Amino acid sequence: MIPNWTIKGELFLNCSCEVFCPCVVSLGKSKPSEGHCFAWMAIRIDEGQYGDADLSNLNIGLFVEIPGRMGEGDWKVGLYVDERADDAAFEGIQAIISGEAKGTTGLLGMLVSEIIGVERTSVVIETDGHKRRILVGKKIQGEIEAVMGADNETPVMVTNTKYWMGPDVTVARGTRSRVRAFGRVWDFDGKSGEMCQIDWHGPDR
Repeated sequence: MIPNWTIKGELFLNCSCEVFCPCVVSLGKSKPSEGHCFAWMAIRIDEGQYGDADLSNLNIGLFVEIPGRMGEGDWKVGLYVDERADDAAFEGIQAIISGEAKGTTGLLGMLVSEIIGVERTSVVIETDGHKRRILVGKKIQGEIEAVMGADNETPVMVTNTKYWMGPDVTVARGTRSRVRAFGRVWDFDGKSGEMCQIDWHGPDR
């Protein structure tokens, strides 16, 4: 039986698409600007639980390789779980990210064809005004910054979407962004980024 679970916090990412990634509005039906979508993702859990396991204040890093349209699946994913997670939290996060826990992330069970690695390690996430950073050793070193709107003070946002991550997405751009993991060498400086408040739960959507 799948326990009740929740995650509230923020997800941000940087991918290989030109600004702005077409997947948000098209819900993964449009072709990525480079034909494929390679990305890192960061999840900051402000509040969360998986059954009796407390997920609050833990960080998650993701390596994501998508060969074509996001909605067509065949994703390869590497998962980095905060080293502060106890065994129950570690297992719960794996179930949520793999889609096994159903609910908001259940879609990942259909889209992800392979989890190519899972590691409990240091995952540092920083919030600095309109900037976001993630550091997973030398494997993921990422920083994005929100794209400012017409007033040069408020970020550009895409709101009221049906995007699975969350309905309101802040448009961002990679400023210092590199991935050196699983034999891949990726650099996303200047490429598309996103920031999104998340409120996920399961096993029911």
